[in-house]
Amino acid sequence: MTMNTVGRPTRPEAAGDEPLNDYVHPTLTGARGLLQDEALIFELGGWDKSGVDLPEAEAGVADDLGDLFRTAPIGLPGLSEPETVRHYVRLSQKNHAIDLALYPLGSCTMKHNPRLNEKMARLPGFSDIHPLQPQSSVQGALKLMDRLAHWLKTLTGMPAVALSPKAGAHGELCGLLAIRGAHEANGQGHRKTVLTPTSAHGTNPATAAFCGYTVEEIAQTPDGRVDLADLAKKLGPHVAAIMVTNPNTCGLFERDVIEIARLTHEAGAYFYGDGANFNAIVGRVRPGDLGVDAMHINLHKTFSTPHGGGGPGAGPVVLSEALAPFAPLPWITHGEDGFELIEHREDGAQTAFGRMCAFHGQMGMYVRAYAYMLSHGADGLRQVAEDAVLNANYLKTVLSAEMSPAFPDGPCMHEALFDDAWLEGTGVTTLDFAKAMIDEGFHPMTMYFPLVVHGAMLIEPTETESKAELDRFAHALLALAKAAKAGDVERFKGAPYHAPLRRLDETLAARKPRLRWTAPEAPKMAAE
Repeated sequence: MTMNTVGRPTRPEAAGDEPLNDYVHPTLTGARGLLQDEALIFELGGWDKSGVDLPEAEAGVADDLGDLFRTAPIGLPGLSEPETVRHYVRLSQKNHAIDLALYPLGSCTMKHNPRLNEKMARLPGFSDIHPLQPQSSVQGALKLMDRLAHWLKTLTGMPAVALSPKAGAHGELCGLLAIRGAHEANGQGHRKTVLTPTSAHGTNPATAAFCGYTVEEIAQTPDGRVDLADLAKKLGPHVAAIMVTNPNTCGLFERDVIEIARLTHEAGAYFYGDGANFNAIVGRVRPGDLGVDAMHINLHKTFSTPHGGGGPGAGPVVLSEALAPFAPLPWITHGEDGFELIEHREDGAQTAFGRMCAFHGQMGMYVRAYAYMLSHGADGLRQVAEDAVLNANYLKTVLSAEMSPAFPDGPCMHEALFDDAWLEGTGVTTLDFAKAMIDEGFHPMTMYFPLVVHGAMLIEPTETESKAELDRFAHALLALAKAAKAGDVERFKGAPYHAPLRRLDETLAARKPRLRWTAPEAPKMAAE
């Protein structure tokens, strides 16, 4: 018995010594040690029981339902409280989580959500308010929204912000609708083309198409940035906007971003900045100073709110002076009687496209983001960007010993991008490598994206990871890379071996997907 680098016993690696793993000795129950083999909740419990005692309905109290009475069982499983709790705890043990280990998804910024933010979001007056209660009773919430808007505008150098969009793609929709409204108001409604780089997030062309635009790609230079010559050639009176992420999806800062903005505005188009990677420059660069006209901000990426937060997320959109008049309702004003949420134009005029959602956005996300801003301060937010870039460059440098960076010259920003050139001749693919990472206890990085890099592996460590955790992650990847190069193909082709479930037959899953659970035949209702 030997000791590994972190002091745990390991098996000797003598010739012919097979590892004790699940594919040599599968369990008889489907459970794996402390990981229980868990069925779907619809397959648990009985259909004829309930975990809650309810009184029998009094005769005649529901007579106004007419023919809407249920004539068959509702089809929900009956579970007691401990059965229900155990079910969801068991499922949680099958998920990777940021609270378990580094979550290296590139371009997703899966970083720690400070518990202080969660505590603030649960304060009475934030967690229990209703969007239809009188505005006079939610002045604190409206003030928080106003202060959040102020700091979002300050950090981006933009004069206006729409808080209500609920996610990044929803924010893109908001920004493009504002651009469309501005063009129509200026007699430029004929502009029907949106330009996007080849490395753009998939939501960019999808949102543009959803808005009725034709999408045309901008070429990329060999060093992973927008090709200015191709952009200049494709700009014209038919172009409504360009959509550029900066730093871009290759993890690189667009050095020519000011020239990109100049060319775009000179052609009469607007510059939409995808703010997905704002975490890399927050506190250091203001997108408004670069010439951006509209940009969504993923609060979960830059300001640590959870991805979705158990419901709608938040993707506020900042707007330039030219687009501010076309912002959607509602917006907040501060007058003699306090804060007021304006839901109708006083002059009776219509906004460019009305509003983004029924109410005002996600209050819980606003509170979390504002708490994050206040707890960090200006210097702390600047350090967020600096540490995110430092961590990414550290991983790029360390992993380059065995893996091939897609753009080796110069530093990266918040994420390090590798291609699969180093896997050539090993018989191991990017997908195989990712599956083997699961056996080592790590969630795979973003794979095969951006598409401009063959076999892409996009790693974003974020600023919340310590050097010790980065080293632990790097050690696992370097060890796997050496195993692949040494010809240990079976380790990869059969992986994962130690996960709660094995690898899917992806061909069969694509051709014959099981998209829904089929319920067993329910018992008939007893005759009265």
